[in-house]
Amino acid sequence: MSLINLAITLVVVGIALWAVNTYIPMDQKIKTILNGFVVIVVVLWLFSSFGLLEGLGAMRTYD
Repeated sequence: MSLINLAITLVVVGIALWAVNTYIPMDQKIKTILNGFVVIVVVLWLFSSFGLLEGLGAMRTYD
């Protein structure tokens, strides 16, 4: 994924989250949970895009 596509995706997600927070009436607790969920998903997506999460599947615990 190119850097321009990455930036455009982040801007679209940010605008969508702003629109939901501004125009959809809901309890503040639900908005906080929604914002936290979106931030976590976007951070994990960014890590995956940069290849930082590829090694996690190969991790094993040894007794």
